[in-house]
Amino acid sequence: MRIGLVDLMSKIGHKGEWMLKHPLFPSIVAAVAALATFVIVTDAPAYAGTASETCANCHVMDSMYENYYHGAHKPWAECANCHLPHDSLLSYYFEKGRQGMHDVYVFGTGTTPEVIRLKAHSKEIIQKNCVDCHGGAVETIMVGVQPFERYCWECHRNTAHGQRGASAVPYQDSILYPPEQGE
Repeated sequence: MRIGLVDLMSKIGHKGEWMLKHPLFPSIVAAVAALATFVIVTDAPAYAGTASETCANCHVMDSMYENYYHGAHKPWAECANCHLPHDSLLSYYFEKGRQGMHDVYVFGTGTTPEVIRLKAHSKEIIQKNCVDCHGGAVETIMVGVQPFERYCWECHRNTAHGQRGASAVPYQDSILYPPEQGE
């Protein structure tokens, strides 16, 4: 037995008539359903976290993740520890959103540069985080004879991400790199 939309609405009663008279309501329901589907399919909540594996979801980040995975900072830091500010929760999530939307834009429009370079703003964030984590060592350098006019990675190039070009497997593979226990 097939029930038409009008028959169904008459069975629902007065509330059903209200929905037919207000087409905005079904539109809102459809938008919420579409957003919920997007969140579930893309695992969007993962992007609010700090797991480095999430940063490597974009294939243009494969070599960076691969070098990080084999680098000295892997046991101690995630990507967010170095690449995002930590002075306040607001600045952290604002920058996370800004960088994320930039990445979505360049990837979606096909304008991803062949070689990814840090912008001045990101360099300042990373430099501050280096100094914050390695304050004792940096203090020793700053009072020494060497001028403190360079970024940390100009001398310590292979420290954060490991040696460039050393990877035999230039992509992330969850079989090769399963999440650590407790993450």
